[in-house]
Amino acid sequence: QVQLVESGGGLVQAGGSLRLSCAASRNIFSINSMGWYRQAPGKQRDLVARISRIGRTNYAESVKGRFTISRDNPKNTVYLQMNSLKPEDTAVYYCNADDGVYYWGQGTQVTVSS
Repeated sequence: QVQLVESGGGLVQAGGSLRLSCAASRNIFSINSMGWYRQAPGKQRDLVARISRIGRTNYAESVKGRFTISRDNPKNTVYLQMNSLKPEDTAVYYCNADDGVYYWGQGTQVTVSS
């Protein structure tokens, strides 16, 4: 098992930046992949970005060029750097670990004002 704790959400104006952090309770080096998802009110939870154990990344089309996912294995932490934020990025952001089983954090709210 792995517990995930997100931090770094908040309120920001359009065009601003935030960095989300996801701290894992154990070594993430062996975890298949780590990712960030988001869920806006009334909508399904969608993939934002994912990073594999070997560092391969993929992004939702809507965030390409603006968001960057990274992992710091010694710190057991995954980050999501979000730049040029838009109001449509407003959502609860969830950290995810895919270790054959999906694990989720509790989520962190990101609100982008216009």
